[in-house]
Amino acid sequence: MDFSQAKSRAEELSKLLHKYNHEYYMNDQSLVSDQEFDHLMEELISLESLFPELKTPDSPSQRVGGTINKAFETVAHSTPMLSLANTYSEEELIEFDKRVAKGLEGQNYEYVCELKFDGVAISLQYENNTLVRAITRGDGTKGDDITDNAKTIRSIPLRIDSPLPRLEVRGEVFMPKAVFEKLNKERAEADEELYANARNTASGSLKMQDSTQVAKRKLDCYLYMLLADGHESHEEALDKMVQWGFNVSKTYQKCSSIQEVIKYIENWDEKRHTLPVETDGIVIKVNSLEQQNLLGFTAKTPKWAIAYKYKAESACTQLKSITYQVGRTGAITPVAELEPVLLAGTTVKRASLHNANEIERLDLHENDFVFVEKGGEIIPKVTGVDILQRKQNTHQVKYITACPACRTALIRKEGEAAHYCPNTEHCPPQITGRIEHFIHRNAMDIDSLGERTIQLLFEQGWLNRPSDLYKLTYDQLIQLEGFKELSVNNLLNGIEQSKKAPFEAVLFGLGIRFVGKTVAEKLIEHFENIDALMSASFEELVGIQEIGERIAASVISYFEIEDNRKEIERLKEAGLNFVTTVHTKASSSLEGLTFVISGVFNNYGREELKKLIKSHGGKVVSSISKNLDYLVAGDKMGPAKKDKAEKLQVRIISEEDFESLLSN
Repeated sequence: MDFSQAKSRAEELSKLLHKYNHEYYMNDQSLVSDQEFDHLMEELISLESLFPELKTPDSPSQRVGGTINKAFETVAHSTPMLSLANTYSEEELIEFDKRVAKGLEGQNYEYVCELKFDGVAISLQYENNTLVRAITRGDGTKGDDITDNAKTIRSIPLRIDSPLPRLEVRGEVFMPKAVFEKLNKERAEADEELYANARNTASGSLKMQDSTQVAKRKLDCYLYMLLADGHESHEEALDKMVQWGFNVSKTYQKCSSIQEVIKYIENWDEKRHTLPVETDGIVIKVNSLEQQNLLGFTAKTPKWAIAYKYKAESACTQLKSITYQVGRTGAITPVAELEPVLLAGTTVKRASLHNANEIERLDLHENDFVFVEKGGEIIPKVTGVDILQRKQNTHQVKYITACPACRTALIRKEGEAAHYCPNTEHCPPQITGRIEHFIHRNAMDIDSLGERTIQLLFEQGWLNRPSDLYKLTYDQLIQLEGFKELSVNNLLNGIEQSKKAPFEAVLFGLGIRFVGKTVAEKLIEHFENIDALMSASFEELVGIQEIGERIAASVISYFEIEDNRKEIERLKEAGLNFVTTVHTKASSSLEGLTFVISGVFNNYGREELKKLIKSHGGKVVSSISKNLDYLVAGDKMGPAKKDKAEKLQVRIISEEDFESLLSN
């Protein structure tokens, strides 16, 4: 395919992908299957790789990410992004309405009500119908340029259909509830710390350095403000935004009086829980832009708008009992078993009590009536006790002193709130939990083996540690009730296939505390094999970027246990991969040379460039010093790095210079 043919096909693919994306996110219509959409996207990315000049700022390929940003440029807002004054009662709303009436001196006026989405404010700037910049709210006067990350959000149009040469829209980026719950479920399965709420997770996602990872977070965005000329009211602006291709929530409503506003608020009090996004209130704005200008601003907030905040969702129900769950690390988690109660649109039967400190803080008694709130957690949490309903002569809840599964006395590690069962080798939930973690899809990925089968094999005495999986035989499994020839062969094939898992997956599967998937990948970037990692010192470990003292101490402690070292030897004998391919050298052409990488490159992602340098014997560092050999400079490189490199007389080379250096 020559350039002309590639250009024609790329334009055709871009047009199709923009259309399919718009119909899916704006009109809730799937014109093609996910598989077909991905196939077309892969074809476009392939063409743009062959002919980089075909990649445009508004290409659909920008949505998959690939840009690395070590630092985000600070940008001033065209007009300040002010916060709103809050109100919590009908009386305060009426007072707001009186102030509006007084400020408008007898003019007729109306309001537009919108749901207040619990997300992160963003400003999007378009020139000639193309998205050129996305900026966070920041301090209201200036924010961070997160354009590359914003482009991965599929509901933000990269290209619009507007008659205006330049415009700005503002809105709210959020993580859908279903996405957040799935993400936290995956983290719980991987024994990683759960995210507190969807809003903070969305905020953190927007500031991730690798836009590829942002794309995986499946963020969404509603736009609610147009900064441009040519319209007289907020409602008219919203209508135009919809016409031009922006994702505007259809939940807004024009109200002719404050009483209509109050009805709108009451109407959405329960109904808002059916939406895919968390909401915490209603925004009320005077509709006329001329009247908005007449009313003006206070030092911090507009006088023509206000936010009504709903009360936190809470319910009161009776505590039936407390159960204690044992995790694979031995951590004990208390859970309140409740009389079922309706909360935020779902029936709640269980709620987290976190740890012994929380039970003591609540002064929890048997059969107490408790207040339950549903936050971002997988299960709700108990937030308080209704003392007025407490029955006389009830006993205070005492935290258990022995493991509920094996009766071993619990311990509490210094500086930690949780209690632990120290019987790691013989406590059943810990044994089965470690094996369940080992077969996790981010670890050995044995999907033909489930929790019930693990429990059954454990009860038979055949499965007490991960290495026992590789000793299972056909003759053993075919004896079990419910196991036929096909299911036995599927299980054994799945176990055999798991031997191909890369070192980072095996390391994650070992279940070292605080070593999740990302940490495992960081560790293997620095250690070629498990033996090198096992012999690493505390100082070596904390010297790795993003590996703190807590993680380092956990790794050291794990390998100090003789049983763990023996298990690794058993897994080696079974044929698992304990050597990484990351450090395999293609050549020694860059031996002894150090590099700093900065900016955006045409032919490489930043991580890809780092791996390429390492594979040819070079070393990548993060800061510029007089001992640095080369600064590899791409587009959008920060001026501070360039100035420092020039001052220290470090050689600055382009992407093309680097390729020449590599080939020579």
